[in-house]
Amino acid sequence: MDEPLRIMIAEDVTIVSEAFEALLSTEAGYEVVARVDRGDEVVRTALAHRPDVALLDIDMPGATGIEACAQLTAAMPEVKVLLLTALPGSGHLPRALEAGASGYLVKSATGKQLIDGIQAVADGRTVIDPEIAADALRSGPNPLTDRECDILRLVDQGVPTADIAEELFLSKGTVRNYLSNAMTKLDALSRTEAVAKAKSRGLL
Repeated sequence: MDEPLRIMIAEDVTIVSEAFEALLSTEAGYEVVARVDRGDEVVRTALAHRPDVALLDIDMPGATGIEACAQLTAAMPEVKVLLLTALPGSGHLPRALEAGASGYLVKSATGKQLIDGIQAVADGRTVIDPEIAADALRSGPNPLTDRECDILRLVDQGVPTADIAEELFLSKGTVRNYLSNAMTKLDALSRTEAVAKAKSRGLL
């Protein structure tokens, strides 16, 4: 008899996490081996429990699902990651795939769609919700450079310009130029608005 697929769930809303576990418990061939409610606990827990598939929520404290996915696939490339989002139009798909995700579904998916998605990534296939895929095609490529994204992430963390310059080994003037370019590309009137628009489009 085949061993059940070992599943880890990373979801910060307890009732949702419990619902996923209850769903999987009704299906033969699946075993939930761990649940966490923070993104920064994903790798440590996976190393302890050795799941075959990790279900990761996009929005979690500690680290986002995408950040946790990148960390997990680097530490345990054999683990398949299925990301889940409540917002199909959030624009995270390119970064999710870059981070190593094998699947990306909306939380409003049916139980059968979730089970099918888990089985698909476990079998080495890629599964993407059609609405998420269509949104990614409409949005096009990321207009920001890697350096512009780095700086906007630090702005989002409240890091002052002088400290950003020191951390990235740039002059303060160069940091301001990068910010100005990013604001222009995003049609933003301030660095705060640029961060908000970049996050809403899934660019950060």
